[in-house]
Amino acid sequence: MKLLRYGPVGQEKPGALDDSGRVRDLSNVISDVSGEALSQDSLARLKALDLSSLPVVDGTPQSDLRLGPCVGGVGKFICIGLNYADHAEESGLPVPPEPVIFNKWTSAIVGPDDDVQIPRGSVKTDWEVELGIVIGTGGVCIDEADAMNHIAGFCVINDVSEREYQIERSGTWDKGKGCDTFGPTGPWLVTPDEVGDYDNLRMWLDVDGHRYQNGTTATMVYKVPFLVSYCSRFMSLQPGDIISTGTPPGVGLGQKPPKFLKGGEVMRLGIDGLGEQRQNVRA
Repeated sequence: MKLLRYGPVGQEKPGALDDSGRVRDLSNVISDVSGEALSQDSLARLKALDLSSLPVVDGTPQSDLRLGPCVGGVGKFICIGLNYADHAEESGLPVPPEPVIFNKWTSAIVGPDDDVQIPRGSVKTDWEVELGIVIGTGGVCIDEADAMNHIAGFCVINDVSEREYQIERSGTWDKGKGCDTFGPTGPWLVTPDEVGDYDNLRMWLDVDGHRYQNGTTATMVYKVPFLVSYCSRFMSLQPGDIISTGTPPGVGLGQKPPKFLKGGEVMRLGIDGLGEQRQNVRA
C-alpha cells in the first residue's frame, strides 16, 4: 500500500494511491498518516479497504495536486552517516565500527516537491538520496530479529546537507543537517510487502539533468533491521519516527572538484518502487 498526505502546507489530509495512480481520500478512515494509524493492526485494516469505494481526490499527484511529507507528526528524524561502503570511500573515511547517528530537526521536513532553501551564508549545500524507514510500532531495545515488525514502511528522503556547517563550523553534524527544508520526505510511504528486497533497491539523484548519484542499497553496511535495533538501544522509537539510512556515492562533496548548490538548480531523485522527488533550489 502507498500512503500519502495531500493538500496545502499545514493542511494535509491522509490519502492512498490506487492502482491507476489516483489519490483516494482516507479522511473518513484515519485522521492522518501518523501515530496509531501506522500500527500493524491499523495498516492491516487499511490494506483490507476497497480503495475503489473511497472518494477520488481531484488532480494528479505531484502535478496539480501537491503532496506533503508522507508522514505527519514526526517526533524524531534520525539519520545514519557513512553507511554505504562506496560513499565512505569517496569521502576518504573508514567505515565506522558502529553506525554514526545524527539528527535532522523536524522543522526540516517538507513535501517531496517543495522548494529547498539554501540557508543564508551557505557556501556548501549538498544533496543525498536516502532510503527512509518509518516506524509503525514503537519500542526500546528492539531485537534485530523482530525489527521488521516495528516498521510501517519505507520512503525516499533527500538528506540535504550544508557541508561547511556540518564539518567546519565546530560541533556535531546536526548543525549542517537540520536547516529548514533540508528534509524532503515522500512522495509516499510504501508498506514493506510492496517494497520487496529493500537490500537491493536502485537509487539515483540528478541535478539539472546530470546524474550524480546512481547507487543501490546493496552497498549499505548496516542493514535495515540492525539499524532499527541499534537506534532503539539509545532512545525509544515511537510511531512516526523516521530513520534515514545513509547515501550512496555521488554527493557534491565527493566531486572533483567539489560541486555545491547555489540556487536555481532542479534536483530529481528516486528509489525503485518508492517514487520520485523534484525540488527547485532557491538561494
